[in-house]
Amino acid sequence: MMYEYEGKSPQIADTAFVADYVTITGDVVIGEESSIWFNTVIRGDVAPTIIGSRVNIQDQSTLHQSPDRPLIIEDDVTVGHQVILHSAIVRKNALVGMGSIILDGAEIGEGAFIGAGSLVPPGKKIPPHTLAIGRPAKVVRELTEEDLKEMARIRRSYVEKGQYYKTLQKKS
Repeated sequence: MMYEYEGKSPQIADTAFVADYVTITGDVVIGEESSIWFNTVIRGDVAPTIIGSRVNIQDQSTLHQSPDRPLIIEDDVTVGHQVILHSAIVRKNALVGMGSIILDGAEIGEGAFIGAGSLVPPGKKIPPHTLAIGRPAKVVRELTEEDLKEMARIRRSYVEKGQYYKTLQKKS
């Protein structure tokens, strides 16, 4: 379901996949080859939500903002199942693990990995290429080459899956 809010409508790239039972409202931009998975809610009714290219927002995630604090997700980001993102910045190539919560003013560094179930509190900055886990999230180590390869594999697989499902939508 797409809804306009106060004259602003979602802008979704033609190559993006938006699954069934997704709700997107207002000032939301979604880039090329991104995928928004089942039962996700993206509300752009307080401030903008900007989602880059090749981003995957997995099932049952919720994206929202506080006044004058946009939510920005750069290119090639993976957002796991049931994640809450609220007025944060997620830099390119980052991965936010399942069930995590990222709050206002937090910044996830380029290529950083937030472990499943973590809470990144307001204003917290997670450095690039690190693994942060816990409630509150704390950096526990630098990422290895193996970690980075696995994150890249996940990103690629979601672009491929999204494009596959998009072809099924066109047929129905």
